[in-house]
Amino acid sequence: MLSRICQETNLILIGMPGAGKSTIGVLLAKATSRAFLDTDVAIQAAEGRSLQQIIERDGLAAFCRIEERHVLSLTCRSTVIATGGSVVYSPAAMRHLTAGGIFIHLDLALPSIERRLTNLATRGVVMGPGETLATLYHERQPLYQRYADITVDCEGKSHEEIVQEISACIEE
Repeated sequence: MLSRICQETNLILIGMPGAGKSTIGVLLAKATSRAFLDTDVAIQAAEGRSLQQIIERDGLAAFCRIEERHVLSLTCRSTVIATGGSVVYSPAAMRHLTAGGIFIHLDLALPSIERRLTNLATRGVVMGPGETLATLYHERQPLYQRYADITVDCEGKSHEEIVQEISACIEE
């Protein structure tokens, strides 16, 4: 149990693409009576194009700057925020998010992520040329672990079990 959790606290989901942040986020918002915000969806709506289109047309660095700008503009409270997997590359964005919330790392083993990500080429994942999902996973895991207030091992668990585990960790 964490001492700084109240109803106003944002619950910020971090983790690899395919870990379930968006799906778990909606269910967690319902279970905790919070609003829900998916930063990837918000970016797409504000920019008028998909994440993949932004990456293809503007490049990875520009996408990361766009993502950071959108995250830094967030002023929500009492919200479950499903972040893009690359948000951990921005220390400024992570500082901004932690000011009003706690980070919950949805941890999933690489083979499970590989099975889930059947649309990697069109999903809008921040990956450099020649980079594989495995190299991305090994690069990001230490960042997720560094920022996580709570880590939930999602391997072999249903969405409901994951939400119950998170809820048990944040109950006052």
